[in-house]
Amino acid sequence: MIQLLFLVLFAEGAAALLLMVKIGPLRELAMRGVDQAKDGKGPATVKTLACTLLVIFMSSVASILKIQNRGLKLGTVSPMDQVLWRTHLLEASLIGYILFLAFVIDRLHHYQRKLIILKKTTNASREEVEKLQLELQGKDDKLSKENKKLHRELANLSEQVKKVKSETEERERRRLEAEAHVNALQKQSEDLLLEYDLLLEDNQKGHWTAMILLSSDV
Repeated sequence: MIQLLFLVLFAEGAAALLLMVKIGPLRELAMRGVDQAKDGKGPATVKTLACTLLVIFMSSVASILKIQNRGLKLGTVSPMDQVLWRTHLLEASLIGYILFLAFVIDRLHHYQRKLIILKKTTNASREEVEKLQLELQGKDDKLSKENKKLHRELANLSEQVKKVKSETEERERRRLEAEAHVNALQKQSEDLLLEYDLLLEDNQKGHWTAMILLSSDV
């Protein structure tokens, strides 16, 4: 019994060490072993073994207390009781260590699983971040190209606006010159009409004078 307990204790210690320290692929093997112990009928078997060990532990503790009480009553402990006491103490100690290491292995496995999930999540998040960075970089390049294109179009529009403004100013200047020329021609026409009216009036006066002179001669 004690040899079996030592074997179980050493096996649990090795499993706990492999879960704590990564030694090549041995940690993965230990994780798989604990996974199999927790899958299917494994949990029921582990609980049965734990309950059995707990019963043996309590029995050993009860035997130790019984031997101690008998020694106190008799005032002395026989060699046989001493051997039994040491045997039960060793069994109780080994079972206690086994149960404690089983709990440690369970917690280590639990936290290793969480760590693996966190690493996967971190890697996925890192890949997602890198993907987003590439997308943002592509969008930045696209926006930069569009911005340059818009700047070129804006420069062309500015040149066109300047050209249209220059043409408008030139047309306005020509319009003003044309209006000034028209006003000058209109003034000149008015002067000619006035002069024509004066000449016409002079001609009429001369005609009537000639008619009067001819009448008087007759």
